[in-house]
Amino acid sequence: MLQLSLEHGQPTPLVEQIVTGIRTQIEDRILRPGMRVPPIRRLAETQGVSRFTVVEAYDRLVALGYLRSRRGSGFYVAPRHERNEHRPAAPVDRAVDVAWLMRQALDDRPGQLKASAGWLPCEWLDGDGLRRHLRALSRRPDARLTAYGTAQGYLPLRQQLQVKLAEFGIGAPPEQIVLTEGATRALDIVARHLIKPGDTVLVDDPGYFNFFGNLRLLGAKLIGVPRTADGPEVEEMEALLAHHRPKAFFTHSVLHNPTGASLAPAKAFRILQLADKHDFYIIEDDTYADFHPHTATRLANLDQLNRVIFIGSFSKTLSGSLRVGFLAARPDLAAEFTDVKTLTSVSSSEFNEQLIYQMLTGGHYRKYVERLQVRLAQATEASLRMLQRVGYEVFHEPKGGVFLWARPPGIDDVAALATRAARAGIMLAPGKVFRPQMQASPWLRLNVAFATDPRLERFLAEAR
Repeated sequence: MLQLSLEHGQPTPLVEQIVTGIRTQIEDRILRPGMRVPPIRRLAETQGVSRFTVVEAYDRLVALGYLRSRRGSGFYVAPRHERNEHRPAAPVDRAVDVAWLMRQALDDRPGQLKASAGWLPCEWLDGDGLRRHLRALSRRPDARLTAYGTAQGYLPLRQQLQVKLAEFGIGAPPEQIVLTEGATRALDIVARHLIKPGDTVLVDDPGYFNFFGNLRLLGAKLIGVPRTADGPEVEEMEALLAHHRPKAFFTHSVLHNPTGASLAPAKAFRILQLADKHDFYIIEDDTYADFHPHTATRLANLDQLNRVIFIGSFSKTLSGSLRVGFLAARPDLAAEFTDVKTLTSVSSSEFNEQLIYQMLTGGHYRKYVERLQVRLAQATEASLRMLQRVGYEVFHEPKGGVFLWARPPGIDDVAALATRAARAGIMLAPGKVFRPQMQASPWLRLNVAFATDPRLERFLAEAR
């Protein structure tokens, strides 16, 4: 069924928006060959555009080989062989549809309220501890200030990560761990190796928007699995698997981005059964692991790195500037990922890895994270009370982490609200950027560390 969300008054012409929206859903096989698209008059009425606009869009799609016109009957999705399947693997304009949100989040203008950022405010992080450990490390004779690192990364840190993963119930010796420049780089290495142009992958819907763009650049076809408060909707996942043969499923199990929800054990078992039956990998992004104050279900714990590739990072807890992350996988995959890392970036920063190792083993990291967890819990309670005052619905009350997924009453698409917020100096992430095909969404992602700022409550209340 065709789903379009046109943005009137935007620089992109309405004809182009219709063409891009239909083309995307055909390429991602949401609209399949032989399916009829809405008649010209109906689409014009439902989208609030002229019939001439729809006619021009349909004519372009016919010329491009995406639609076929049948006289007296309407327009239908063309068979795949009628289209040019050798087009460029990843049109850049589609891959960067969500880049504007990252630019806003990284914007350093004073006074901007980053209410939907994916990280903590700098003042929440352990800047003093970083400076202290930097000074201590720089005086050590073995500090790697000028040399390249090793291919897999600093061995003592990988040995320490073996201990850390064991606390999650995941068995991963150092040779199965590869250090990377943050979790985003780890995801990129995995995707580069596993995904080829035209491959289908399953992703959370909603899910991690920045990585959706990365997958599109690689030429992947994204299929969204609806996300509920206790994990992916496994019945819908099973139905999708009846029509698609995905190479992999990219997901968050703990403190999911953007909903803040975590995976239930029953769903974890079912997902692993489906992966075994349909032969696909699971890439489990656990970037926010240290913000969870309790024991949590992880796919890698149940699978022990057979089909699951586990990814983590210290960027969210210690420093986004240091960019130290890791991946853990079965031995053959870890060796192949190391080759990809070496070919694309030579090595990661061993000095940064030494610094993280020193902070992990120096005795105060665990206490520091415990303080963060308490502070986040307090901010979450305050943010929930604020949202209740302004009349917003909350998808799920998380057990930790930084995100709340909320929506205002009576609005089907909050994209316009995010635009208004940007003009007011407030960065809000509308739900559509977290969806695989940028479908309209009534939800917003909020970061509890920023959401208690009175400016946000005033804006949300006035916007209603």
